Amino acid sequence: MNVTPELLARYDRPGPRYTSYPTAVEFHDGFGPGDYADRLAEAATDPTGPLSMYVHLPFCEARCSFCGCHVVVARRQSVADAYLGRVIEESRIVADHLGERRTLVQYHWGGGTPTYYEPQDLRVLHASILDSFELAPDAEVAAEIDPRVTTVEHLEVLRDLGFNRLSMGVQDFDAEVQDLIGRHQTAEETVSSFQTARDLGFESVNIDLIYGLPGQTVESYRRTLEQVLALRPDRLAVYSFAYVPWVRPNQKRIPSETLPGRDDKFALLALVSQGLVDAGYRAIGMDHFALPDDELAVAANDGTLSRNFMGYTTKRGTEVVALGTSGISDVAGAYAQNHKRLASYYAAIDAGELPVERGVRLSPEDRLRRHVITELMCNARLDFSDVERRFGVDFRTHFAAELDELTAAGGLVDEGFVRVTVDGIQASELGTVFIRNVAMVFDTYLRTKTSERPVFSRTV
Repeated sequence: MNVTPELLARYDRPGPRYTSYPTAVEFHDGFGPGDYADRLAEAATDPTGPLSMYVHLPFCEARCSFCGCHVVVARRQSVADAYLGRVIEESRIVADHLGERRTLVQYHWGGGTPTYYEPQDLRVLHASILDSFELAPDAEVAAEIDPRVTTVEHLEVLRDLGFNRLSMGVQDFDAEVQDLIGRHQTAEETVSSFQTARDLGFESVNIDLIYGLPGQTVESYRRTLEQVLALRPDRLAVYSFAYVPWVRPNQKRIPSETLPGRDDKFALLALVSQGLVDAGYRAIGMDHFALPDDELAVAANDGTLSRNFMGYTTKRGTEVVALGTSGISDVAGAYAQNHKRLASYYAAIDAGELPVERGVRLSPEDRLRRHVITELMCNARLDFSDVERRFGVDFRTHFAAELDELTAAGGLVDEGFVRVTVDGIQASELGTVFIRNVAMVFDTYLRTKTSERPVFSRTV
């Protein structure tokens, strides 16, 4: 791929990651608990429909300076004990609204650090949620873990409860980088957790890395990559560091001059991408890599990969209910986000209410464009006839302006990012690097943005 500094200068700009469309920027407080209740009632009319659940456990002992997640720092677990009872109660409230629709095909604990809690607490949480819901026989049951606080007993309990997938954060093994980001995690801690997970029979173990962190160099990152590849994880997520101090004040602790420049950051991405492909991994969508026999790689080959708030998935068309602070549900054509503040979340649950702070109901046009953007972000291609069959539109007429933008002189077709044929759109290998830029062409909300205040992280 001929990614030149000039190309990066033109296209490495702020843009959405499209975890959702419309993005969270469009959520508003005019959408509340009653609106979410209506959407759950609509979802309940299809009791056999696939359903996913995300459980947010936000507590950490300390906040890393690079972190962009919604976390709550609590050095004493007693501060976090009250939270589990509220999450359990929320699961009951949501279940009541869903009627007989209770079977989960995907179930994920994220954070924060789920293993911040004691193993016995995790047993109670899991059993209580499954009092209201049930897992499908082939359900994907996953948890994020932090090797620094995860014990053998934690892993034994998770496996005993039926968890079959783990995701562990590494980010970078280099000591200087770890000093700059405030996260000290030895390779030995990671290897120990990884090997224990393998010995216990977890079906899939994922490792998370981040490129673009302060102090990273090609040589230091190569050493991290070599150590990770020695473990041979089933999947890797290699995220671009989203430096958004205007959104995450903890990132203000990172001096901007310690961050790799644009060209150096891309060199880190090129290093890890080429290294993983050379090691036999398949590039999946954006940021992700998987071994060829992994179900994500198979879905990518088949063009059936999908995406939700839990990441890339083979569970296409699955609605998502989220429990806990800041969790975002995707149900019956609407996004509903829970309160972020503990006090507000607790107050809503204690009043027996759905703890929704904001959200958005998708219009028919939103649903159409969500499908288009999701297909590009997941499968790097788009079949016009499939879109027309699903939504009853003539693609070339409906998206005439977008096709003109793609094919205009100097546009993304000329750049070699995509090829437009009579049948559809296909991203090139180069285009997958800039796939967010390709998807942005179909985002009508971006066309109306007038604020100069930064909103999104950079696309590369």
